Amino acid sequence: MISENKQNKMAMETTVISPAKLMWNRLKRNKLAMIGFIIIIIMSLAAIFAPYLTPYERDAVDLLNSNAKPNTEHLLGTDALGRDMLTRLLYGARISLTVGFVATGLRVVIGIILGGIAGYYGGKIDGLIMRIADVFACLPFLPIAITFVAIMGPSIYNMMFVLAILGWPGLARIVRAEILSLREREFMEAATALGISDFRKIVAHLLPNTMASVIVSATIGIAGAILTESALSFLGLGVAPPTPSWGNMLTDAQNQYVLKNRWWQWMPPGFAIFVTVMSLNLLGDGLRDALDPRLKQ
Repeated sequence: MISENKQNKMAMETTVISPAKLMWNRLKRNKLAMIGFIIIIIMSLAAIFAPYLTPYERDAVDLLNSNAKPNTEHLLGTDALGRDMLTRLLYGARISLTVGFVATGLRVVIGIILGGIAGYYGGKIDGLIMRIADVFACLPFLPIAITFVAIMGPSIYNMMFVLAILGWPGLARIVRAEILSLREREFMEAATALGISDFRKIVAHLLPNTMASVIVSATIGIAGAILTESALSFLGLGVAPPTPSWGNMLTDAQNQYVLKNRWWQWMPPGFAIFVTVMSLNLLGDGLRDALDPRLKQ
């Protein structure tokens, strides 16, 4: 009798698992996604604790050691002004990751609000919001981003704003499609019968059920934002020197001599961009599989 009770208790413990824990268990089984997750954590911690990981100031100029190759004092060498490249790489991670996360966060907020309103109310409101989304989606992203940033001036804040404004239509469509399929379900009919307000229906009942798709889209969107920031900064329209970002650190690669003879001035930021974007894409793919309800535990 005791053994049967223990078996029943163990069966209940194995079957009753919270959605968050279930997602985490699925994600842990995806080795590539976990590698990407660990790399993003390491990159983020390195950016946060940059002042404690290097003995040099971010913009400290040392002309006597300009263009120095990697050595024991400067592990990644120095640039044309003698600034330590490892230090600037760590501080550049702050800017690039901040742009990626903040721009994607703004994009998510705009996409959720407009997509939620369009999906719930439908009709003319849906048509108006989706036509606006179509207009933004038809615009060539990089040329329009370059134009906007050039007009408003190169600034990290302007760049995050532009990336958010140009990037919301795709997410809004995802949220709208999810809500269109959810608003006719039985639990929404029950909410209507209870007299729950439209705002509470959207915020408390509909939007939480779209979070799986939103999280996956946001994760991949961060990678896209980092790439766009790098491209704009490389063109001189992003983060203005002397503030380092991975993109403007690549600007020296436009010089043919530097490209051939001073690899340490452009290869580390390029590699950092590659690893970060690849890790975010791997994590996004893993989250997509982990959040898929059709998969078994």
